[in-house]
Amino acid sequence: MTGERVGVPVPCSSPPGLLSEGPRWDGSRGELLWVDILRSALHRARPGVSGALDPVQTVTLDRHVGAVAPATGGGFVLAAATGFLHVDEGGAVRELVQPEAGRGDVRMNDGACDAQGRFWAGTMAYDESPGAGALHRLELDGSCTTVLTGLTISNGIGWSPDGATMYLSDSGTARIDAFDFDAGAGAIARRRTIIEIDEPGVAPDGLTVDDDGAIWVALWDGAAVRRYAPDGTLLATVPFPVDRPTSCAFGGPEHATLYVTTARQGLDGPALARQPDAGRLFRVEGLGVTGPPCAPYRGRIRPS
Repeated sequence: MTGERVGVPVPCSSPPGLLSEGPRWDGSRGELLWVDILRSALHRARPGVSGALDPVQTVTLDRHVGAVAPATGGGFVLAAATGFLHVDEGGAVRELVQPEAGRGDVRMNDGACDAQGRFWAGTMAYDESPGAGALHRLELDGSCTTVLTGLTISNGIGWSPDGATMYLSDSGTARIDAFDFDAGAGAIARRRTIIEIDEPGVAPDGLTVDDDGAIWVALWDGAAVRRYAPDGTLLATVPFPVDRPTSCAFGGPEHATLYVTTARQGLDGPALARQPDAGRLFRVEGLGVTGPPCAPYRGRIRPS
């Protein structure tokens, strides 16, 4: 069951990352943002004339970085290690709030902002212990709320174009769940599984939602990005020349380029010889759909 095969992935970044993740198109700057989790790096780049990404800035931190969002007040908000940080344009770091303070067994993983500007990010245990992860929300007043517990590898998160549905993938359970979303309160309800990956060793990783409401999911150890309808029907598959796509986002001037991060973490010598571009970003053109830029964090930046 592969769906219609579409798109041709083209490498567009160099050098490769270790665990490249979380691409986000920052529409206000015309830049692509992404992180390299295990190399503790935030990357910024702009697409050049050839389509390759021209580096703008790399900020290296003192902890693992799971996700990034631009901030309307300037700079960027990061989900990193046990909590949230702010990084200004010069790379200076400010601590915000640490919902998992004092824990060395878990780290922040993927995250994204809702349309109202709250930053949602989930955690996972380093040893991937079942149920050890949680989903946290950085509020507009700078405080933090724990929304869900009992997750294993909290991963891709996104919202339907009308804002009425939130999607969340858990790589540890190989499921993507949908929730009714109350935009005003940021509340979620009526959790249900819409996609379950039943292929051994393959897990749903990061995701994005296009302007038509379809869900694009990167498949870790699945060598593909898939497009699903909101009811979970498989619509299309983009085959990849690397085993570990990690996340995806639409970007570029027309918001029609699908950018996909990949990983080389855990691949042995023979595997890397077979897929030398593992860890690089890829772009996929000509898919016939567009997707929105990432929503920024609109809240107060205050130190912890």
